[in-house]
Amino acid sequence: MAQLTALVAVAVAILAFGLVSRRAQAGILTPPLAFVAFGMVLGPIGFDLVGYDLEHGIIHALAELTLVLVLFTDASRIDLAVVRRQHDLPVRMLVIGLPLTVAAGAVVGLVLFPEMGLWHVAALAAVLAPTDAALAQSVVGHPKVPPRIRQALNIESGLNDGIALPVVLILASLAAVEAGAGEGGRSGLDWAQFVALQIVLGPLVGIAVGWLGGGLVQRAAKAGWVDGSFLKLSALGLALLAFAGAELVHGNGFIAAFCAGLAMGNTARDVCPRLHEFGETEGQLLALLTFLVFGVAMVPEAIAHMSWPVIAYALLSLTVIRMIPVALSLVGSKLMAPSILFLGWFGPRGLASILFALLVLEKLMIESGPLLTVVVTTVTLSVLLHGLTAAPLSAMYGRACERMSKMAPGAAEDRPVTEMPLRISMADQ
Repeated sequence: MAQLTALVAVAVAILAFGLVSRRAQAGILTPPLAFVAFGMVLGPIGFDLVGYDLEHGIIHALAELTLVLVLFTDASRIDLAVVRRQHDLPVRMLVIGLPLTVAAGAVVGLVLFPEMGLWHVAALAAVLAPTDAALAQSVVGHPKVPPRIRQALNIESGLNDGIALPVVLILASLAAVEAGAGEGGRSGLDWAQFVALQIVLGPLVGIAVGWLGGGLVQRAAKAGWVDGSFLKLSALGLALLAFAGAELVHGNGFIAAFCAGLAMGNTARDVCPRLHEFGETEGQLLALLTFLVFGVAMVPEAIAHMSWPVIAYALLSLTVIRMIPVALSLVGSKLMAPSILFLGWFGPRGLASILFALLVLEKLMIESGPLLTVVVTTVTLSVLLHGLTAAPLSAMYGRACERMSKMAPGAAEDRPVTEMPLRISMADQ
């Protein structure tokens, strides 16, 4: 009976938001914000209709499937040749800003959580470094925000989760050694070999699956052998093949999924738009269910262990820990101050941070301590603050850009760029 009640509650949540989704997304109510709120209402801090603890198998299964699909589809949207030619802003933010964000997060973590240890706070910082443009879709889809700026955020969020993942694995492994955790008392050398196998074999398997499998799908599609529905489903098949294949040879399946998407997106681009259609529907459903489970099971856990250092770190993570590294990475870009502030603020933390935190705690067997509490608090505040500010600040910034363009024609913000698909399509809004 409890399972049926949970199913009914989830179905009602999906239907209820679906009925008002177009109007809601045009305002301040983003889908992640709505589903986190649904989860909190349905969970133990609300009506207690749905109850999952963090050890429940469905949470980890949902998290793993969602992460595999998100990594694959995000990477497949990125045309690396175009990025190299036109999109220097996200390259700066990834190559310079991302490492500085991890370093800044580790320094702040050592100050606020000295008991955690260096590698533990560094792992926390890496988990919170990736951004999720879906939490601020009014930004990446706003017609008045210059394409170069919104595409910088779009490309950054599409690549930084895959780039951050090996860093997360390495730092979490070091944290496990630091804490004396691990399988059978693994030594530091054992962990080093473990990580090396994962970050070498994972990319190799992923590239092979993306290149060979993507090419096979593209040739079959051109020959007219593939039904449209199965062409979309091939995205899931390739993502899961890369994940499972890498795990079979002791590589990391998540890194493999990301590399498979990147390889396919750059060698079989003709079929990518159809694959993205799958990600827009089934992928979005998995993501929103993850946010709902996040509200049911993870937010109450974080509230129970809330403290002032946790809140302080979460607020700093969303502001100075992100904004100062972004500003430093954009030195010399000729962007005006409002644009640098805009890019710095809109680095929402979402799916990747949630899923990376679960991955760290499950796969690498380190004690959660405040790590999970800090991650959940940061993501919750991000869902709320970035969701509420996305539409009004985008409109305000768009008007400012129009004034800047009139005052200074040829501004760096107005440089034309090729646009790439967004995780959440805005075409019908």
